[in-house]
Amino acid sequence: MAKSERAKELAAKQKAEAKALREKKRNSDNPRDWNTWKQIRESFKITREVDSQLVYWLIGTWLVVTLAGLGIGLATGYWIWGLIMGILLGVTAALYMLTHRTKKATYVRYKGVPGAGEVPLGMLNKKKWTVQPAIVVTRQQDCIHRVVGAPGVVLVGDGDPGRLKSLLNTETKRHQQVLYGIEVHTAVMGEGEGQVPMDKLQKYVEKLPAKLDSIEIAEVQSRLKALDAMKSRIPVPKGPLPTNMKGSRKAMRGR
Repeated sequence: MAKSERAKELAAKQKAEAKALREKKRNSDNPRDWNTWKQIRESFKITREVDSQLVYWLIGTWLVVTLAGLGIGLATGYWIWGLIMGILLGVTAALYMLTHRTKKATYVRYKGVPGAGEVPLGMLNKKKWTVQPAIVVTRQQDCIHRVVGAPGVVLVGDGDPGRLKSLLNTETKRHQQVLYGIEVHTAVMGEGEGQVPMDKLQKYVEKLPAKLDSIEIAEVQSRLKALDAMKSRIPVPKGPLPTNMKGSRKAMRGR
């Protein structure tokens, strides 16, 4: 009898925990916790704020595919099956179109925002790439993102191209000191000559030639972890740096 009571209590506890988890996911701000329909709904709402033509693209895509399915059905004498297949494939095609337009709208939304390079790099396959955004950030909000994968190490400059040149050179030399021959690729995100546009940055990284296997990638990540640990842990004071030595001496004396 006691076992039966304990079993009931355990079942009730598990049921309550499952309910609490569902409620937490329902109210979560993290898209990973949302169900499929909520993800689609939120993607549509956010994309429509930037893309005024979204509805027409979705309806047009669905309509074209549905009519194509109906046409094939009429040609083969099975128009009902053709219509059904056309409708189903039309929904699938519309979802693909939504994904494409959402990605495009995301680039538009974040274009020009400091650190926006994290957006396209965050779309890389996490099973193949390790992305570490803003490993270096300056007071002018220029930053460098790091990607590790089969091509080696990729350092992506995000900010003013003139200032990033010396910053990338410094970081490249620093990384090469621990990578022992592993290639360090560099790129500057931007619209100018020799730069990589934001909407093409993901493909640029993915198209780099693969040179490392999984064991070598793990070794590179281990070396980079050691490199990051060597960075100074001294906190940077908030606000602008003193412009003269007199101000510095006063700060050091605590006056």
